[in-house]
Amino acid sequence: MLDNNQLLRFTTAGSVDDGKSTLIGRLLYDSKSIFEDQLEAIENTSRKKGHKGVDLALFTDGLRDEREQGITIDVAYRYFTTPKRKFIIADTPGHIQYTRNMVTGASTANVATILIDARHGVIEQTKRHAFIASLLNIPHIIVCINKMDLVDFSEDVYNRIVIEFEEIASKLLVTDVRFIPMSALLGDNVVNKSKNMSWYQGAPMLHTLETMHISSDINKVDARFPVQTVLRPQRDGFIDYRGYAGRVASGILRKGDGITVMPSGFTSKIKSINLHDKELDEAYAPMSVSITLEDDIDISRGDMIVRSNNKPEPSQDIEVMLCWLNNSSAKPRAKYSIRHTSNEQTAMIKEVVYKYDINTLDRISGDSELNMNDIAKVRIRTTKPLMIDSYRENRTTGSIILVDDATNETVAAGMIV
Repeated sequence: MLDNNQLLRFTTAGSVDDGKSTLIGRLLYDSKSIFEDQLEAIENTSRKKGHKGVDLALFTDGLRDEREQGITIDVAYRYFTTPKRKFIIADTPGHIQYTRNMVTGASTANVATILIDARHGVIEQTKRHAFIASLLNIPHIIVCINKMDLVDFSEDVYNRIVIEFEEIASKLLVTDVRFIPMSALLGDNVVNKSKNMSWYQGAPMLHTLETMHISSDINKVDARFPVQTVLRPQRDGFIDYRGYAGRVASGILRKGDGITVMPSGFTSKIKSINLHDKELDEAYAPMSVSITLEDDIDISRGDMIVRSNNKPEPSQDIEVMLCWLNNSSAKPRAKYSIRHTSNEQTAMIKEVVYKYDINTLDRISGDSELNMNDIAKVRIRTTKPLMIDSYRENRTTGSIILVDDATNETVAAGMIV
C-alpha cells in the first residue's frame, strides 16, 4: 500500500523551449494545485501578453528575467500534493551555462523527467541531461516525449525517439527508464489520458509519479547516524541524560544494537531511541531522532554512530566527481572547507584526474583548471579522516560540498567515487 504522506522529489530537464515550464504548469493546473489568486494573476498576465488561454509556463517562471526572455535560468522549486502523494518539483534550466543549476536541482531527486521535443528527437542536450542524471545516481528516469501534437501524434516518431534514447541509456548506469508521449500544451498524458494517442497503453505522467515505488531508493543496509549535536538537558528527570541527536542517513538502528563510534572506534550498545517525547524500538532513514548509549563515550558533532559489523571507510584521500559551482575558478592546491554529513574539515584539491567535455561526454586529461559548470574527477586530501561510502551505494554519506572560507560560498558539490 502507498503511504499517502510519502514525499517524491522530481526534477525536470530538457533543452530550451522543450516545454518544461508548460509541463509543470499543466501538472499543477490539471491536478488543481494552484491557489485561486495565483490563477487569476496568471490569467491576467496571459491576457496582457495576447494569449488566448492561460500561459501555463508562468506558474513556474518566477524570475522577471525569465518572464521577459521566456526561459528558465534558475532552479524553481514547486510543492504540490495529491490524495496519494506529496511532491517537490525542481524546474531546472536547459542551457549549457546552467549545468550547475541542474546538478543542484537533481541532487536530491528520486525521479528525473527529461523532456524531448518530438520534432527534434534526441539532441546533445538530451545526452547531457541523461549523463548528469546517471552521474547523480537518480534511480528513475521518465522520458517525456513532448509536443506530440506537432507531429500528428505519430506512433512511429515516438518509437524512433524511444530507440534513440535507449541507445544512450545502455551506456549509462540507469536502471529504470519509462517513456510517455504527451502534449503539455494540450494536456495529453500529463494528468489525463490522451484521446489522441490510443496506441499508447501506459499511464499518464501524474499516475506514474503517484504510483512509482521509491521506498527501496533509500539504502536500508548500511546504518549510518551522523551526530549533529549532544543533548544534555540538565533538568528534573533528565539530570544524567546524554543523548546524541541527528538524522539517520541510511539503514536501520534498533534498541540493543551493538554500535561503534567513528572515528574513535569506541563501542557500546543503543540504550534508547527517542523521537520528541516518544521512545521508539527502531529508527530508519530519514528520521531525525536522539539516541542514548549504555556507556559514557566522548562523542561530539561530526562523529558517526554505525553498527559494529558494518562500518564505513575512514579516509583522508578521497576521489570525487566534482561539479564546480562558483564564478571563480579553483585555485591550485588552495584549501577549502569540506562538509560531509555533519562533519567539517579542511581539504585541498590535490589533483584533477580528468574533466568531462559536457557536449561529447569525452574525458579530457591534462586540463587541471576547474571553471564554473565543469564536471571533473578529482583527488582531495582532508586534514582528518571522513567516514565515507561511495555515492552509488549511499547518496547521503557519499556526497560532499566544498566551501570557500573567505566568502563562505559553496564552490563545488561532489559525489565520492
